[in-house]
Amino acid sequence: MIILGLITLMAPLTLSADSDVKIGKQNITVKDGRMTPEALWAMGRISAYAASPDGSKLVYQVGYYSVKHNKSHHVLYMMNADGSNKQLLTKGDKNETDAAWLDNETVAFLTGGEIWSMKADGSDRKQLSKTNGAVEGFKFSPDGKHVIILKSIPFHEVIKKNPSDLPKATGRLVTDLMYRHWDHYVESIQHPFVFGVGDGFSITDNGTDILEGEPYECPMEPFGGIEQLAWSTDSKQIAYTCRKKMGTQYSISTDSDIFLYNISTRETKNLCKPADYVEPKIDPTKTMKYQSVNAKENLKNNVGYDQNPKFSPDGRYVAWLSMERNGYEADRMRLCCYDLTTGEKKYLTESFDSNVDDFCWSDTKDATIYFIGVWHATENLYAITWKGEVKQLTKDWADFGSLQMLNDKKQLVMERHSFTRPADLYLVTPNSKKPEKTVIKQITEENDHILSQLGKPKVQQRWVKTSDGKEMLTWIILPPNFDETKKYPTLLFCEGGPQSPVSQFWSYRWNFFIMASQGYIVVAPNRRGLPGFGQEWLEEISGDWTGQCMKDYLAAIDDAAQNLPYVDKDRMGAVGASFGGFSVYFLASHHEGRFKCFIAHDGAFNLEAMYTETEENWFSNWEYDDAYWNKDQTANAKRTYENSPHRFVDKWDTPILCIHGEKDYRINATQGMSAFNAARMRGIEAQLLIFPDENHWVLKPQNGILWQRTYFNWLDRWLK
Repeated sequence: MIILGLITLMAPLTLSADSDVKIGKQNITVKDGRMTPEALWAMGRISAYAASPDGSKLVYQVGYYSVKHNKSHHVLYMMNADGSNKQLLTKGDKNETDAAWLDNETVAFLTGGEIWSMKADGSDRKQLSKTNGAVEGFKFSPDGKHVIILKSIPFHEVIKKNPSDLPKATGRLVTDLMYRHWDHYVESIQHPFVFGVGDGFSITDNGTDILEGEPYECPMEPFGGIEQLAWSTDSKQIAYTCRKKMGTQYSISTDSDIFLYNISTRETKNLCKPADYVEPKIDPTKTMKYQSVNAKENLKNNVGYDQNPKFSPDGRYVAWLSMERNGYEADRMRLCCYDLTTGEKKYLTESFDSNVDDFCWSDTKDATIYFIGVWHATENLYAITWKGEVKQLTKDWADFGSLQMLNDKKQLVMERHSFTRPADLYLVTPNSKKPEKTVIKQITEENDHILSQLGKPKVQQRWVKTSDGKEMLTWIILPPNFDETKKYPTLLFCEGGPQSPVSQFWSYRWNFFIMASQGYIVVAPNRRGLPGFGQEWLEEISGDWTGQCMKDYLAAIDDAAQNLPYVDKDRMGAVGASFGGFSVYFLASHHEGRFKCFIAHDGAFNLEAMYTETEENWFSNWEYDDAYWNKDQTANAKRTYENSPHRFVDKWDTPILCIHGEKDYRINATQGMSAFNAARMRGIEAQLLIFPDENHWVLKPQNGILWQRTYFNWLDRWLK
């Protein structure tokens, strides 16, 4: 989906622990109160969590990482819903993940590719599934009589299977697009299977593939999981997310749908498209924005991304996240609700001019649905009524990353993080009538033993005047023990996406806490193209990557240099990943001496090459406006290609560090290599940090430490 520059909660890759290595919570001692790469990687990473049916207990997952062994270990904890009586359930060295409640005393979980169960105290462990380690995700039905199991099946529609008499051949014969995705070649896809469940929750049959004979993935690559499927309240139907396209059409379209599958009749119904819908012909060489019909027809036919269905408690409705336009992956994410009785479809959040990122149903009268969304660079909790009335219930300088309703319908469990604090769980008691009385209680303190030893950066907001006279919210992060009489080296942070928010994220790589702790001021603008400031602000970047958004970057750093006396204007650098890396490559030739060094991670350098190199072709199709070979290009497309950073290397004059992963199929490693090679051929001081085994992110512990050390060594060399 969106070109991601950040990773907020946890690395999506699970690294298995060695059988003779015990990796658990690290009780480290921090020297001088300063955050270091080692301290960052010593932190536990809370991810998934689930409330018991009666709402009395919570089971949650934490990942621990060992730099020495270059491994991770994911464990499960149990606690009361108020945060008391925490207990580690995982005693062995195998990963235990994806916990879900079977009843008030029994938890199911995933380990070794199989579903197991245990009592709430960790005792009485039993293996429930027998799939030879094939389980990749699961969800039990509300009545406990069936379970969805995600498994991978062979897929050779676009990469042909090699002849059986050539077992050692490594070549791949590719016949169509989407032959690789994110960081892997597509030679298998996930399908959901429905299994029967017997006494003691044992899984009793071989399962039924609900997409049997269909060459489509469910959930969707590359980040989809079990959240893209949901059981109906009566356990008779399954709503699932799928983009039923293949090859070139798959690679240029974001048109996924929500399907309803009846487990008895095995019949499937598309909830997004009317029965008389006719799939339009799409020209893969022309941007989708000029092939889309009007908004009314788009919403009627749900031609954009539709995903993550959830049924209402009474079973009458199913809601999901929905985008309007095909091919536009950063379109506004609406909340769409479908009445299973009448067939009526309604978009609830039209008055909220930003994205709905997660939601849950409520039975309370004052709010039908709770959701989290970004506005003015924070992710907060909102309530939406059936009339479309939106109320903001929290106003934290923080990001809530997910939410679940407790059984009593009066409280929510939410994950929360910020620039200065990694993920913890919170109990939230919303008050829709008087939002200021919403109560937020922290119930985990996973990393307090480390955070208590660290000096804390100070975070400020500034509203900066842009070159076109608008106001732009910019975060300023100041070092611990900040002294306003001193001058500090300063970093301009360039966000990825290009349409991802600079909200209160916590990253284990692009981490503002550690940057400030190393003695740097960070200037992080919410430049043109970011959500949370209205759709007009968001969309000004598409087709204009080197226009107003670049002026916004310079407005932010100029404001800091001119108006903040502690910013040393002679010691400034610009850093960023993904679109942020592209921004750095462009600013390297357009900064007019402002910066003394640059760092670009996984950035696009040559946009003509990027157009056909990326695996999700809808992205470059929409953002660039047109293929580079079309002679009748739009003005936006012409401007995009003419302003590609590689065309301005003759103006580069500043040291640059280029970083890239060779398994990054979103922005290929040749982009970073080309930038580094060009810099050296121009005689410019440069370094290239290349990771043969990393994708668009850096996930392995030792690679992460190497990344941080290289990053700060480069900055220190030129700015200190």
